[in-house]
Amino acid sequence: MLVTRALALLFAALLPLTARAEDELAARVAALAKPAVDGSDVIGLVVGVVDGKGATRVFGFGRTALADPRAPDGKTLFEIGSASKVFTSLLLADFVERKLVALDDPIRKYLPAGVQVPTHDGREITLAHLATHSSGLPRMPANFAPKDPKNPYLDYTPEQLYAFLSSYKLARDPGAVYEYSNLGAGLLGHILTLVGKQSYDALLRDRITGPLGMKSTKVTLSTDERARLAEGHDDAGRAVGPWDFAVLAGAGGIRSNAEDLLIFLRAQLAQLRSPLSAAIALTHVPRHDTEGVPGAIGLGWHVRDVGRTIWHNGQTAGFHSYLAFDPQKQLGVVVLANSAAGVVDGIGYRLLRRLAGEPAPPTADPARPTVTLAPAQLDALVGVYELSPSFAIEVKRVEDHLTGQATGQPAFRLFPSSESHFFLRVVAAEIDFVKDASGAIVELVLHQNGHDQHGKRRR
Repeated sequence: MLVTRALALLFAALLPLTARAEDELAARVAALAKPAVDGSDVIGLVVGVVDGKGATRVFGFGRTALADPRAPDGKTLFEIGSASKVFTSLLLADFVERKLVALDDPIRKYLPAGVQVPTHDGREITLAHLATHSSGLPRMPANFAPKDPKNPYLDYTPEQLYAFLSSYKLARDPGAVYEYSNLGAGLLGHILTLVGKQSYDALLRDRITGPLGMKSTKVTLSTDERARLAEGHDDAGRAVGPWDFAVLAGAGGIRSNAEDLLIFLRAQLAQLRSPLSAAIALTHVPRHDTEGVPGAIGLGWHVRDVGRTIWHNGQTAGFHSYLAFDPQKQLGVVVLANSAAGVVDGIGYRLLRRLAGEPAPPTADPARPTVTLAPAQLDALVGVYELSPSFAIEVKRVEDHLTGQATGQPAFRLFPSSESHFFLRVVAAEIDFVKDASGAIVELVLHQNGHDQHGKRRR
């Protein structure tokens, strides 16, 4: 992996800060962000900050690409992954404010007549259930089988989506349990295109990015815009291609940059006059507990610290994003990385809370040690582990290490701390491999967000 110690600080402001305040802010950002670049967690990183007066600053670190030593800046484009979901939920809130839909409307009302939407004990899935990840639908559809795993969402069609819905059986009542679902968010975006009779990109432009003046936020980029898209990198620092979304664009298909996302956060903080003000406020209202994740969820946005941190993150094969704001202190933070690296969330959260005057632990911890395993030890763990009928993790050996690929997600490297215990660096997750009495590996246990998920080995 190419490691760079080059650092560039790039500033953009709507209102001036004193030189001392400017230096203090730069030092705070660098103290959190620079170790991620110097420590090889990310190739390039952009941090954007908005303060209580509406002033914004952008700081760039590292490289735009492995072969490009320039630091990314406020105009550099990134895939924002699941942070797209807050745009999809804002579109829903806008539709509600314009009385085109109601949050409690069953989704059956807006889908083609031939689609059999699953129910449970007579309870129907509503639009609000999709926006709060409480629909009962799985994380990904069981018929999601991309022709190109390196660009997995490209060829999933409306017809496949409808076929899955018509065949799926809900295990519980809609609204009963929070369970994060890319499928649900993507379905919500698709339903809004049917109601609005426009593509997702067109809805985004006409209802959100156009009114707010966000010129670089969209799903489909022009040739000139693609030239501003940073090169993505996986958790081992290898360059990877972009993801292109079709019917599930509302779950993770948006590209954007720090300049645009700071405008978006200023709108969330009501620092900008906007026709979306009422819809924005509607998305912030907590509506459901988030089991295993601190706080609650509104429409798309997660809410923690008793309402003082409203946030969402996102990740694709080569990018990671984090958006957060404090409505009480009128502060906001954007962190964008051209690497699939979970460390980004910690940088953004700690920076926001420090700017609010609260203590937050440093992100830079000593590198977690790993052990070296023989090829035979790695091969013994290879297999497909089924955590649910629609969610499995495939473990493969790639040369001298293992990778784990969950349904509908890219493959990430697994780092061994023992013969049977592994951890990920892109997210806070651990994996244990379990043997039976004969010594054969029969199960995988995924530890994440306070939950233990057991996956039986299929092969």
